[in-house]
Amino acid sequence: MKLVLASNNAKKLKELDAILAPLDWQLVPQGELGVAEADEPHCTFVENALAKARHASRQTGLPALADDSGLCVDAFGGAPGVQSARYAGEPRSDARNNAKLLAELGEERQRSARFVSVIVFVRHAEDPQPIIAEGEWHGEILRQERGDDGFGYDPLFYLRDLDKTAAELDAADKNRRSHRGQALARLVERLQARR
Repeated sequence: MKLVLASNNAKKLKELDAILAPLDWQLVPQGELGVAEADEPHCTFVENALAKARHASRQTGLPALADDSGLCVDAFGGAPGVQSARYAGEPRSDARNNAKLLAELGEERQRSARFVSVIVFVRHAEDPQPIIAEGEWHGEILRQERGDDGFGYDPLFYLRDLDKTAAELDAADKNRRSHRGQALARLVERLQARR
């Protein structure tokens, strides 16, 4: 099945492609089809993911898959949340986002956090029954970065049970454990149940 990915993030595409490979889906990033990024005006992951999926499907006529994800830090009441990619402003920068997170957390002892991913699949732009799946990955924020793999906040996201950051995991292990991996597994189960 050919479907449009409502994202132009090359690292996210690579991660999703690896997880979805067994399904024999052809995932095409919206930029390759001339689709501009959708507005993300909402304060929840699910509303933004749904808006992105509908936008990509409307522009292409294809089924669409959209992910909205981010880091929710307990000491900040769940922020940066949906603003995770733009936490330090525009242009988007992982390095500036991580620096801002560390500066604002400072010496805070409560460093628990979770990555959240909401993935939405629509058969068409007006799909009245989109499939929505969510995943959460719990960890804590370190005081300095560790690891060279991954992207975004991965070098700061510490997994105590593994004694590693998300940036120290190999891609296959990360995909099995991550918020996005969990959400995609649930999405696939729901898609198969619908058939």
